[in-house]
Amino acid sequence: MARTHFNLPPLSALDAFEAAARHRSFKRGAAELNVSPSAVSHQVKALESELGITLFERTNRGVNLNRDGTLLYVALEHGFGHIADAIESLRKQSSKRGVQVIATTAMSHLWLTPRLGRFWREHAHVTVNQQVNDYPWTDERYDLLIRYGDMKSDGGECRLLFEDKLRPLTSPSFAQLNPVKDLADLARLPLIHLNALDRQWTRWKDWLAEMGYSGPVPDGLSVNNYIIALQAARDGMGVVLGWERLTTPLLNSGALQVLTDFCSPASKTFYVRQSPHAGKKAKLLRDWLVETAHNEAADG
Repeated sequence: MARTHFNLPPLSALDAFEAAARHRSFKRGAAELNVSPSAVSHQVKALESELGITLFERTNRGVNLNRDGTLLYVALEHGFGHIADAIESLRKQSSKRGVQVIATTAMSHLWLTPRLGRFWREHAHVTVNQQVNDYPWTDERYDLLIRYGDMKSDGGECRLLFEDKLRPLTSPSFAQLNPVKDLADLARLPLIHLNALDRQWTRWKDWLAEMGYSGPVPDGLSVNNYIIALQAARDGMGVVLGWERLTTPLLNSGALQVLTDFCSPASKTFYVRQSPHAGKKAKLLRDWLVETAHNEAADG
């Protein structure tokens, strides 16, 4: 028999012996383990051969533990009992921990949090813990990670939430005072630049170049957080590059409005990545978020 780190026989043989010893029957032990009696008998014989002793007294009526068998059974009963207690404790901790979700400030504030209330009403047994993180990487323990970027390059089990469009957004008062006829007019306005550590976010210079503009792009106001950029635009400080679906709450409320008809598809997508160690509750939340996002896209 192969040895383990603790110089033990294979756990399958110990498990078969423990079940047969507890029931005083190979047949009943086999039924509990969902194997054949001959399989249990084979495991016990292999264990006895490896130890160089017999563990049972075999009679016409069944089997009884001998002195050595009783010694081993008592030790296994205590050992397996301690293991079972530890596993149950870990399961309870996992149940209480809830689903750990990491999202950027913008995604959490504008999209995720408004929907979690409905998820909780439908699945009150699932606790969701949010961790806001605007860095492009993370070593935090998580179950679900929501990102904007290239889903294929992230690896892991990723699901698309939604694709988006990019439009210039500003406050209604600023739009009224600053009509825009072409891209040159737009570039001359105070542009609110997002210079976050995560380089996945599209910059004004890149978007204007994609739209066909090759002129100068003034520096303007620069911030490192998208929520701050949106607030600056709401305060009439300039024009922010807006992810249309992400900023839907601000557009619907009238806090921001589209400045011009210039629009392009976002080059990257919003998606959710599930950690390999995530449990059933995390998968439930992931599938619910994906379905919700897709239904909203279908409804327009």
